[in-house]
Amino acid sequence: MTERNASAPQTAEPANARKRYTVTRKDLPLSCPLPEMALWNSHPRVYLPIEAERECQCPYCGAEFVLED
Repeated sequence: MTERNASAPQTAEPANARKRYTVTRKDLPLSCPLPEMALWNSHPRVYLPIEAERECQCPYCGAEFVLED
């Protein structure tokens, strides 16, 4: 029998564990939850337009993202 999600990271941060995240340009395009977060207990992935204002908020969970250079 093979293990399910064998390629999924085992050390994934719980989705939406924090309410404020600092991201950099290497994280673009920005999505919530972030790719390194576990998805099993989270909302659907949504892409966030952070480039213009350098800050944005997820419409699902309210997490705030700040773009840092």
